[in-house]
Amino acid sequence: MNKKPHNPLFHVSKRDNLRWYQAWAIRGGAVIIALLLCALITTMVTGENPLAVYAAIWRGSFGSPRKIWVLLQNVAMLLCVSLAVTPAFRMRCWNLGAEGQALVGGLAAAACMICLRDSLPNWAIILCMIIFSALAGAVWGGIPALFKAKWNTNETLFTLMMNYVAIQLVAYFCVVWESPKGSGQIGIINPNTQLGWFPTIGSYKYLLNVLIVAVICVLMYIYLNYSKHGYEIAVVGESERTARYVGIKVGKVIVRTMLLSGAICGIAGLLLVGSTNHTLTPNIVEGRGFTAVMVSWLAKFNPIWMILTSFLLVFLGRGAGEIATKFSLNQSYGDILTGIILFFIIGSEFFINYKINFRHSAGKED
Repeated sequence: MNKKPHNPLFHVSKRDNLRWYQAWAIRGGAVIIALLLCALITTMVTGENPLAVYAAIWRGSFGSPRKIWVLLQNVAMLLCVSLAVTPAFRMRCWNLGAEGQALVGGLAAAACMICLRDSLPNWAIILCMIIFSALAGAVWGGIPALFKAKWNTNETLFTLMMNYVAIQLVAYFCVVWESPKGSGQIGIINPNTQLGWFPTIGSYKYLLNVLIVAVICVLMYIYLNYSKHGYEIAVVGESERTARYVGIKVGKVIVRTMLLSGAICGIAGLLLVGSTNHTLTPNIVEGRGFTAVMVSWLAKFNPIWMILTSFLLVFLGRGAGEIATKFSLNQSYGDILTGIILFFIIGSEFFINYKINFRHSAGKED
């Protein structure tokens, strides 16, 4: 007799939409499991008390008022770049060029600070910095968008390659504007006159950056969810064919959205140069353009949830550095713990979107 084929032990099926608290319960459970695993690894590998390690992670961000403000500044900068790439991501246009777009925005800001310091007052220099930084970022995002709209080029590779062009462009001008001569670095721009430096609010150096990014976050939420442009972005992201059928000009939407993404990235570069560092280097963006991809994706392209995901990544990153300092461990060990936690958080998204159905035991035949 032919044997009946066995059903698979389990199969994966699409899960119905969970309520928000159920989804966050799954994420919370993933974090708890990750922390337990990290505690086990810490005990086995280093012999350190896991609770002391977790306390060091906390102190890395909240150990002093200065550390808290640095945390907020880093969260704001990462959030700004994440907000920039989100409109394009919602449209399924994968803009991986945020790093370069922020760099050229910073380059434009530095150029205004250096080239206009002898001819314009401070307020006019800052105004020029804002305008030209946004324009530079928009142009850097608009070039691959134009090619995508006209000739359907691959925007992922195009925007990625534009990053390397931007890095080398900034490196070139760092040599042109080097100070002191022969250093290959720009150094602090206008240290005596502070022309082009953004004002501080009271004694809080980073408060202005935090407020600016908070305003951008609210405006982006409104733009994506309550404007005609946001609706068109969503339709194009669901199906370009449907968008064309209902009369949406897909090419126009692509170019417009990438111009917006690039402009906000340019603003991020402006804040890094004009408000935070007062100088320009090829690595001033510090990889935020790539980290922003994870922030935006984890938050499901929701600008409000991006505040939490940006905070999580910055908090873990600063905690990793504190572990290395406190326990004289290699910096890589802290990064390992961070990677484990992120792995579980990202993996939890699978269980939010899908469920595993196990085979039921069949009753014995008579």
